[in-house]
This record gives sequence, C-alpha cells and structure tokens, in this order.
Amino acid sequence: MEMHQLKNEAAAAVADDPAARDLLRKAFEKTLRWPPDFKGFTADLICEEGGRVSEGGVTVKSAREATVQLKEDDLRKWVEGQVGMMAVHRSPRSFEESDGKYSLVLGEEDHHPMGRLLIIHGDGMNSRYRIKDDRITQINRSMERVKFTINVEDSLTTPDGKALTTRYTVFYFSPADGALRQVETYADSHAVVNGIYLPGIRRVSFNENGEVITRRMRFEHHRLL
Repeated sequence: MEMHQLKNEAAAAVADDPAARDLLRKAFEKTLRWPPDFKGFTADLICEEGGRVSEGGVTVKSAREATVQLKEDDLRKWVEGQVGMMAVHRSPRSFEESDGKYSLVLGEEDHHPMGRLLIIHGDGMNSRYRIKDDRITQINRSMERVKFTINVEDSLTTPDGKALTTRYTVFYFSPADGALRQVETYADSHAVVNGIYLPGIRRVSFNENGEVITRRMRFEHHRLL
C-alpha cells in the first residue's frame, strides 16, 4: 500500500506539458456529455441473448444512481454494469474534475495510425491515450489485476460539433504476461429526446466458454426526469 502511494506521488510530480494539456482539453471539450442540469431518464428495456428475451425497465439519475428491472438475475447484473458505465462516461463534469487534475505529457511522435500518444501521470492506472483530430481514439490502462486497451472505431457528430462514440472494441490482457484474455465489441445507437442523446440500442459481443456471445439492449419510450 505504501509503495503504491509512493509511486503515485512520484508520478504526480512529473512536470506538466502545456501542449499535452491543450491537446487533451480540446478532445475533452468536443466529447458529448449530458447537460449540467440533466436530472436523468427512465425507459422501457428489452435485453436479448440468443433466443432469450427479458423485458423490464431502467432508471438513470446519475452515474451512482442507476437501477435496472429485469427478472433474470444474470442479465440484470450485466445490464446494471452496462448502464452504470454509460452513465459514468456521459455524466457532466469539467476537464479539471477529470483527467485535467493529473500531470499530462506527450509521448514521442511515432506517426501511429491512432494518433499522438499522451501519458497521464498520477491517476494510479498508468493511463495512455491516443488522440487524433481532437478525439480520444485509444485508451490504455494497466493496474495490478487488469490491463486493457479500448480502440474507438466510429462516432457520430452532433449538430453543435460534439462527438459521441458509436462503435468501439475493448481488449483485455493479463497484467502478468500480457496474454490476451478477452475481447468485447460494442455498437451503440442513440435516441434524441428534447435535444439530449440517450441510449437507444447497445449490442455487445464477447467470448465465453469457447463461443461468441452477443447481447442486445433496447431502450424504448424514454422519459426525462
């Protein structure tokens, strides 16, 4: 515990690079989030896997307050995780409350197809981003028990110029030996209610017991709170 704290303190002491900060701030500010006065929403929910269909509902008030009603416990727990993740990513916050509170530096220019490397010091997750055209195109995080890379593959642009991811892939690796453990692919569409982009359909595919599992969530009849 003490060693981990010392590592974080040492990382936080790295000199901040204004160019890196400006690059990440631009990408942050062009990413669509819910408005500051957003109070949440409710929606009917249909979750499908193979021939199994489960119907219920969902209520999202904040990143920490999201509830799912489904009869099947395994699907309900899975959807709860998905909805919570959506809420975390979409919740309103300032750059200073997010990655802006850490020391940011640029990696060497390597002409990578995913964009310029940006290194975050002090967040405890050894985070590395790739940024291209004012968009975060890749996220790398490495912790004691999990290591993953997210490739952002497609996004939509709203009328006011904000970007919202519509397709991405997550690669999970073993922190011990770097072996690939899991791959998850995500495809999202959205419903626009009073100008607010809410979850519409999310399709997720992943491998389990030697098979590829695909699950789909459909959010319908949205109602703003």
